[in-house]
Amino acid sequence: MHKELENFERNHVWDLVEPPPNCCPIGTKWVFKNKQGENGMVVRNKARLVAQGFCQKEGIDYEETFAPPLTASNSFLNGFIEEEVYVRQPPGFESAKFPDRVYKLRKALYGLKQAPRAWYARLKSFLLKSGFVMGSVDKTLFLLSHGGDTLIVQIYIDDIIFGGSSHALVSSFAEQMCREFEMSLMGELQFFLGLQIKHDPEVCLCARYQASSRTSHYQAVKHIFRYLKFTPELGLWYSSGSSLSLRGFSDADFAGCRVERKSTSGTCQFLEASLVSRSSRKQTSVSLSTTEAEYIAAASCCSQLLWMKATLSDFSLRFGRIPLLVDSTSTIYVAKNPILHSRTKHIDVRFQFLIDHYEKGDIHLIHIVTQNQLADIFTKPLESSAFVRLRGYRLWCVDNALIKGDIESQWTGFIALLE
Repeated sequence: MHKELENFERNHVWDLVEPPPNCCPIGTKWVFKNKQGENGMVVRNKARLVAQGFCQKEGIDYEETFAPPLTASNSFLNGFIEEEVYVRQPPGFESAKFPDRVYKLRKALYGLKQAPRAWYARLKSFLLKSGFVMGSVDKTLFLLSHGGDTLIVQIYIDDIIFGGSSHALVSSFAEQMCREFEMSLMGELQFFLGLQIKHDPEVCLCARYQASSRTSHYQAVKHIFRYLKFTPELGLWYSSGSSLSLRGFSDADFAGCRVERKSTSGTCQFLEASLVSRSSRKQTSVSLSTTEAEYIAAASCCSQLLWMKATLSDFSLRFGRIPLLVDSTSTIYVAKNPILHSRTKHIDVRFQFLIDHYEKGDIHLIHIVTQNQLADIFTKPLESSAFVRLRGYRLWCVDNALIKGDIESQWTGFIALLE
């Protein structure tokens, strides 16, 4: 707790003043937490003084609260606030000489509603003054070009990931950040956002039945763990290359959920031969036909492709019409012929932008036979032979002596088969 208050003094967070008339200072509270290391072991005990932000009133204590989603120590203490905010003295550390005084904040305090926004504004201002350019789509992405080298910085509140094509440029940025802010360099990226990667249970097929699971669901989970145990050598392969193309695959089952009778959308996006994005998600509405289910899945894949296209433009990558491969001819006909009829007029308008972007030339709908639909693996369980065959176009044995040419030739052969 003493160290926390020393950080406040070092960062000039507040001043002890007489409370102004009609002032209702915000309370403070000590929060204790065990700081864990990379292996999950407790490395130190942590005390944080937070403001009871639930007492704040909009328009009086704060205006804006939004903040876009290296680890910066005490990051929120670096953000300046524009409003006059008063907080009570920390419990157990009241001034013996001035017990009735309150602290007037200069900078944001943990727990304040505007704290994340204040920190983001401070960090963004520093990066822009340092020559960085903010991403046109992702406002937490910053890029710096220096000669022929590029430095990329991605931030999420107080977590910062950076990398570049020059080791000297990366080291210089790390030193610059440590001089400006109190930083703790965590080395090479092993944990993202201070957390070990964990699968999202909201999109797991077996998780749908965890509230009322049966023996069949338990056997399915055992089968999943058995598969993971005996295939540790498989992994995604990301290779460098000057020629990059963007394409997407979309598919859907029909009423695959036995409880709600909703369909599952499966999509995946490739940058050349590298799988960079994928999704397996239950649709929010019940589809009345396979055409509708496939159409909703294609619209979801289209939105992801357009976002990737806009984001990659910040890296000077330009794409023309993006191929979107679906195995439903009726879905393609609906997109190419937007005349309403009884089978499609009820589809929500939010999915109709697929037609709009097809007519604009942003995407190119291509039919693919079901046997070659890579997104089919994300929609439903497949028989062993089909599963292994589709898996072979995305996962390779990374422990074997596979060279870049082998993978690229296999992918080139697959694309030629589609065309």
